[in-house]
Amino acid sequence: MPVPQTLNGPRYNEYITVPRVRVIDENGENLGIMYTREAIAAAQEVGLDLVEVSPNADPPVCKFLDVGKFKYETQKKAAAARKTQKVQEVKEIKMRPNIDDHDYEVKMKAVRKFLEEGDKVKLTLRFRGRELAHGQLGLKLLERVRDDAAEYAKIEQAPRMEGRQMLMIMAPKAA
Repeated sequence: MPVPQTLNGPRYNEYITVPRVRVIDENGENLGIMYTREAIAAAQEVGLDLVEVSPNADPPVCKFLDVGKFKYETQKKAAAARKTQKVQEVKEIKMRPNIDDHDYEVKMKAVRKFLEEGDKVKLTLRFRGRELAHGQLGLKLLERVRDDAAEYAKIEQAPRMEGRQMLMIMAPKAA
């Protein structure tokens, strides 16, 4: 019998297509290798389904389980895993090469906050007009940022020019 397209999750009962399977009962006891039909009959005697838990094994491993409960528990585990993972974002801080000290400190406070939250920081230094001829000033500023953030950040991408702006990417240091 072919597996229907709507079947999501593990194969169970008549959807198991292999002729022989290794069977584990509801108590975790290994019943050995059986024909699939016999295993389905044995599972139904106990009022459960035969669920394929390890389809890539040879022969596939099946357990006596309640399919609905099994699917529900795997969904709950997946949801909990998604909830705990942190997506790392790239936050951007824009500066100019002739930034004032106070403005620089405010920007550095934001850089530190982003890095402590586990995000990467992309520092963009914009050049206008004649500032473009003084790229060394921008490089000095980005080196100052690197030195000030050295204790809690590592440089992921060194400063480089891209058109009229200089970019540098920093990532949080692994604890």
